[in-house]
Amino acid sequence: MITLPPTLQSRLSKPLQIGSVEIKSRVLQSPLSGVTDLVFRRLVRRYAPDSMMYTEMVSATELHHVKELPKLMEVDPNERPISIQLFDCRPDFLAEAAQKAVGEGADTIDINMGCPVNKITKKGGGSSLLRQPEVAEAIVKEVANAVDVPVTVKTRIGWNDEEITILDFAKIMQDAGAKMITVHGRTRAQGYNGNARWQWIARVKEVLDIPVIANGDIFSVESAIECLQVTGADGVMCSRGTLGYPFLVGEIDYFLRTGEILPSPTPIQRLECAKEHLRALYEYKGKRGIRQARKHMAWYAKGFVGAADLRGKLTLIENVQQGIELIDSAIEQLGRGHC
Repeated sequence: MITLPPTLQSRLSKPLQIGSVEIKSRVLQSPLSGVTDLVFRRLVRRYAPDSMMYTEMVSATELHHVKELPKLMEVDPNERPISIQLFDCRPDFLAEAAQKAVGEGADTIDINMGCPVNKITKKGGGSSLLRQPEVAEAIVKEVANAVDVPVTVKTRIGWNDEEITILDFAKIMQDAGAKMITVHGRTRAQGYNGNARWQWIARVKEVLDIPVIANGDIFSVESAIECLQVTGADGVMCSRGTLGYPFLVGEIDYFLRTGEILPSPTPIQRLECAKEHLRALYEYKGKRGIRQARKHMAWYAKGFVGAADLRGKLTLIENVQQGIELIDSAIEQLGRGHC
């Protein structure tokens, strides 16, 4: 039996206020590079209609040098609420990019200050901004002055164990004009290894007035509730737990609304979702969509007899029909009770 303390339950039952924007759900879908495109977001939103979705992160430098906006910035007018995430180290480029994002329909602008990937940090973006708080401060101020929607920040607890600077950094972000901060409970050095240190998120919550969203190791309803209990955060953001499982955000949101746990989708239901995902990626992106679909298909193929074999085959598909035939065969086997 999982429960929340009454005071926390009462707070979480109310809408999430991000500056001037009110969000009816306390569960957010994290921006994930190569994952949270329009197709994926539609699947997540089916089960979590009120949750905030995020685009893949967009380079402000690249936006500055192109006339046509990249496809990963494309937003469905019906998919509100939606945030467009940007990254860079140049305040002026980010302000310009934010204006373009608002033009595309963004309800908020999120600045990535947490990505640990070398190709991002070596150019001064992502989590490298934890080491440049004065640059991060200038970014938030300039972006906030450039747009009339709330500016938010997603970051980590620090660069490494010797440089856990999140408490001071978070206060600087709030004072600069950020209306919400999402904290991934790992350092940049950790990457995605080890455990997320939720206790640091709890400390951030204690020192800020703006909403604090907890991120890291949210793989189930149970882990989300434990995280909220430990951190006292204003909500949770789901990341890797949604890979091959676009049901997670909705499952957590449903529990927060009702106190009840939804039945998990069966392997057959997950594979039916995989087929839909595959078809939609091809329709949206053509052959590039097939290449991107391979990893998604592998993520869906888990947790049932024959999954490993299916996973290996799905990573090699060249067209939609191949994938559909492989998945239909697996569904047929599962339907015969072989799982």
